Amino acid sequence: MTSESETRRRDFYKKLPKVELHRHLEGSLRLSTMIDIAKLHKLDLPVDDVEKFRALVQVMADEPYTFQNFLSKFATLRHFYQSPEAISRIAYETIEDAASDNVQYMELRFTPVALTRIRDYPLGEAMDWVIASAAEASERYGIEVRLIASVNRHEPVELAEEVVALAVERKGRGIIGLDLAGGEADFPGEEFAPLFKSAKEAGMRIIIHAGEWGGPELIRLAVDKLYAERIGHGVRVMEDPDVVALTRASQIPFEVCPTSNYQSGVVTDLRQHPLPAMIAAGLNVTVNTDDPGISQITLSDEYRVCESQLGIPPAGLKDLILNAAWVSFLPEQEKSELIGRLSAQLDKLIPTELEY
Repeated sequence: MTSESETRRRDFYKKLPKVELHRHLEGSLRLSTMIDIAKLHKLDLPVDDVEKFRALVQVMADEPYTFQNFLSKFATLRHFYQSPEAISRIAYETIEDAASDNVQYMELRFTPVALTRIRDYPLGEAMDWVIASAAEASERYGIEVRLIASVNRHEPVELAEEVVALAVERKGRGIIGLDLAGGEADFPGEEFAPLFKSAKEAGMRIIIHAGEWGGPELIRLAVDKLYAERIGHGVRVMEDPDVVALTRASQIPFEVCPTSNYQSGVVTDLRQHPLPAMIAAGLNVTVNTDDPGISQITLSDEYRVCESQLGIPPAGLKDLILNAAWVSFLPEQEKSELIGRLSAQLDKLIPTELEY
């Protein structure tokens, strides 16, 4: 039975005005939506056994917390991009869910190749479906949204070049940046350097997944050679004092996702997550969900983890939220306005809301 104090604490985290910088569209699907799509398109999936179906697309408590198990969920998820309507619905609902969690600004990343592969849709058309759906949901729910187009290391550079060109064409329509994801340990990604250089020169902002399943040397590669402006995850930075010093000096932001790092085996004990050590080392960190549909979490849950599991006090939560706004890719005037709104709301919530 949930105590009154516990209920109040959960309410507090939900009331926090939040900023999300690292959320993958392909990891944000609702279970109910997947069941609808599976039934409509007659997919060979156990939709009449909800718990069996859930285990295919979400991390369960009795499963091994490994990157192999975490990534296996995407093997099923890729079957749900069956139509323009399905892709549009998934994008819309992702933003609706964020808004219901009081996320007030979000940079949502999506992988055009993943969305188009099952039905061989043109990449540009799928990007337009996401753009239109994001704009509609943003307007309806009062949440500011910008889009990041993601490409994978393990796929050909030529395919990434096509995505980047299409993203640049859509720069004024909500797409603001590019993300390099995928298996960094086996595919460091140095061959993408010329592509990201040209993309940055064209006005795209650059995020590189690094220091998650690969070591800190890949964070150095991202900073020194791949034109990274932010690091996706980066939690293995603490393994190398020189890389700590490099990233502290440059104040490059880290998009940290505690629950995802735990469920994917990057850290073996959530209470030992390196986020507090990163903060203590003077690194520039933010808190995010990564794949909330797979992890069965919200951003509110992540802030609850920060306080209850990692010992970050309410004032520290406020700093993390405002820092996410500071390192967002919004234009400076819009960024200043966002920070002003968040600061006013946070000043009312912290610390008084925690006095129970």
